[in-house]
Amino acid sequence: MDISDYTDRFGLLGVGLVAFAAVLLGLYGLAELASRRDRSRAVALVFLAPAVLFLVVGLVYPAIRTVAMSFYSGDGSQFVGVDNYTWAVTDPDALRVLINTVMWIVIVPLVSTVVGLVYAVLIDGRRGERVYKALVFLPMGISFVGASIIWKLVYEYDRSGDQIGLANQVLVWFGADPVNWLTVNPWNNLLLMVVLVWIEVGFATVVLSAALKGVPTEIVEAARIDGASPSQIFWKVTVPSIRSAIVVVAVTVFIATLKLFDIVRAMTGGHQGTDVLAHNMWDQAFRLGNDGRGATMAVLLFALVIPVVIYQVRNMRRQELETR
Repeated sequence: MDISDYTDRFGLLGVGLVAFAAVLLGLYGLAELASRRDRSRAVALVFLAPAVLFLVVGLVYPAIRTVAMSFYSGDGSQFVGVDNYTWAVTDPDALRVLINTVMWIVIVPLVSTVVGLVYAVLIDGRRGERVYKALVFLPMGISFVGASIIWKLVYEYDRSGDQIGLANQVLVWFGADPVNWLTVNPWNNLLLMVVLVWIEVGFATVVLSAALKGVPTEIVEAARIDGASPSQIFWKVTVPSIRSAIVVVAVTVFIATLKLFDIVRAMTGGHQGTDVLAHNMWDQAFRLGNDGRGATMAVLLFALVIPVVIYQVRNMRRQELETR
């Protein structure tokens, strides 16, 4: 790429910025010319227009373009209909990607939420609660790539020499042979999930701990007076009271899991049966040069997000109705 290419790109960027500024000035002029009765609508239009414009350019158009690309061949020169989708549900490697993704979105949100809830309950009101929260929240400050490198060292395998991986060194201490953990399927998928759970448990703990603080003590005391056991108080009083927080945590971790790329890329590169949708989408489009299949994986990824978004929107509307 020579200097003229950069010049052309910066020129296009300048034209885009000028056009955007012109749109803003035009909208502002319309707002000034509007009557007082319509002034609020015009002002609202001025403030909403940039966000709507960016949403259309950065989200709506790429989504439509991606769906269209999924019906074309790898180089985009030939319309192939649903052949890419047929490949996605019949090819053994593609099916493995879908199965792995389903495993991730079921196991990681469930385990992260449960472990975070248990930990929040155990440290709630304890001496040193802030320290315990800080310790479990520390992994949230590490990037996914950094966490992947740390855990890859934990799983490190040396066939002949001294083991530098903690997991294999523990096996050696107990007289067992070291294991190449990241090549043993399906255990390697579960070991990769440990990394994301390790990161997300801190988020779950902090959110659920805050929700526990909001449970009315009067309800808990009334349940104790009625003779409820600690387990009954937990399942019939505490959990229903923090249900909305549990849903928020589970949905947030679910979406983060669907976008998973860094951990798989840094630890296995998608090999040994560990590939997932987000990574395979990149692999098909950029490494293998098959834009059609890459777009198909992106559409399938988007399709998995839609039910969760619909559920969350309905849940928020139900909560708004309950608070009125």
